[in-house]
Amino acid sequence: MAAIYQAVYRRASSLVCRLHSTYVRKMRYLNELKEDDSLCRQAQTSGTFYLFHNLSPFLQKVGKNYLVPQLSAADMKRILEKFKETQQWIEKSVLIGCSDEHVPHFALDLGALEKSDIESELKGSFTDLRKALFVVDGKDSPLLASAQSLLRWHDSHQYCSKTGQPTQKNIAGSKRVCHASGITYYPQMSPVVITLVSDGSRCLLARQPLFPQGMYTALSGFCDMGENVEETVRREVAEEVGLEVESLWYSASQHWPFPSSCLMIACHALVRAQQAEISMNSLELEEARWFGLEEIVEGLKREPRSSKQDDGSFLPWFPPKQAIAHQLICEWVKQQTS
Repeated sequence: MAAIYQAVYRRASSLVCRLHSTYVRKMRYLNELKEDDSLCRQAQTSGTFYLFHNLSPFLQKVGKNYLVPQLSAADMKRILEKFKETQQWIEKSVLIGCSDEHVPHFALDLGALEKSDIESELKGSFTDLRKALFVVDGKDSPLLASAQSLLRWHDSHQYCSKTGQPTQKNIAGSKRVCHASGITYYPQMSPVVITLVSDGSRCLLARQPLFPQGMYTALSGFCDMGENVEETVRREVAEEVGLEVESLWYSASQHWPFPSSCLMIACHALVRAQQAEISMNSLELEEARWFGLEEIVEGLKREPRSSKQDDGSFLPWFPPKQAIAHQLICEWVKQQTS
């Protein structure tokens, strides 16, 4: 009987702990906001807002640091009044999260207003997201990326693909509905594999023509319909560099907003050292080559602006810490040195 009592007590205690978990309560609160328009509309009056202009986030520079300001509902009311806009603008915002104290966070794009006037009023600037992700604090990068992706999705899904009729977003922005057809649309991400290929003692990195000068990164590509991750990794490595993957393993994942909302699935792949001659697909890549450990370690220390040499050429450098490619490269270095 004592054993049964202890088991019941442990289960009850576990349930109480879960219900009082900060994370669980936060996730349930966010779900309520997504499902209840009136509750979310009320939350907009006490939440904080991240501003965008044509999908570029608003930043403020303080010293050498770039900050992502959170504007209060009162700040938003003042700004809209100054630019002679109604409070209905707030309902164009999308819910992107909340604090542990249940302060909801929204993102709002002010692209219809004059950018320079807003920048002057708020003493900051709207910055291209590719740059912003690498200059703001690491905790802000995922939030800006997800906010821009959600705003972009709403901008490109204003009409039903079946009827051509306008779709309506719910207050939180977690879905859009075509009332003519009854179809509900939800934001989606495209799965992309990003793979660091190794032959055991070297790793393979490549660059595309659009990359900044000197930057190399891991191979990546979209999953085709019906493929699993393993099949995509093998196909992409074969297509891009003409190598056959012998084994592979998963590392981590990351949301990435380019070219649209993507789920980056990061993997390591091993090819045979005896069959490691690169046959590059020049339609997709500008260059692909093997790097040794010493060159990788030096490249990780190098910043883009320090890569240019006197003769105009560029030393190799790699994606910054916020990118999952950086994590893959660091993991490979750790494997080589352990």
